[in-house]
Amino acid sequence: MTEAEQAGRPTEPTGPAQPTGADGASAPAGKRRIAVLLAVAAFAYLLDLGSKLLVVAQLEHHDPVQVIGEWLQFEVVRNRGAAFGIGEAMTIVFTVIATAVIVAIARIARKLYSLPWAIALGLLLGGAFGNLTDRLFRAPGGFEGGVVDFIAPAHFAVFNLADSAIVCGGFLIVILSFRGLDPDGTVHED
Repeated sequence: MTEAEQAGRPTEPTGPAQPTGADGASAPAGKRRIAVLLAVAAFAYLLDLGSKLLVVAQLEHHDPVQVIGEWLQFEVVRNRGAAFGIGEAMTIVFTVIATAVIVAIARIARKLYSLPWAIALGLLLGGAFGNLTDRLFRAPGGFEGGVVDFIAPAHFAVFNLADSAIVCGGFLIVILSFRGLDPDGTVHED
């Protein structure tokens, strides 16, 4: 205890409160990374939205465009299901899941001090918003819209840039988790 604490006098704070991990250890000094999360999310969302607007305007109702022969083509497909077109009758469920992901990211963001986690969550958030926008505003609308997919590799499902952002963000989260880095910036060892 300091002399001030012993005398009952208030003490001056020594700096901003540091986040702590589950084991009580202090996280690295720094500030929350919400701005990074939002910037990455906005970039991923706008890139996805712009690409979808472009391919719908230029490629829909046309033959596929070969980018790298038959190995990679651009072909507009409206997907009301999940990955690989699974669950087309469950469009509302996928809309609810996307909304839940967005809410979960918003909750995690309150304790976000890690730059890699901010990037990963930003990719997830931007991708979720990209596909959610399609489900809300594309025909037939009202939570049942078809997601615009257009990247068609040979012998694989057709996908879009939102899907790519979600997969990259998820992959990065798995790596960060295996390395023991938490969103609050603490590192835990198992």
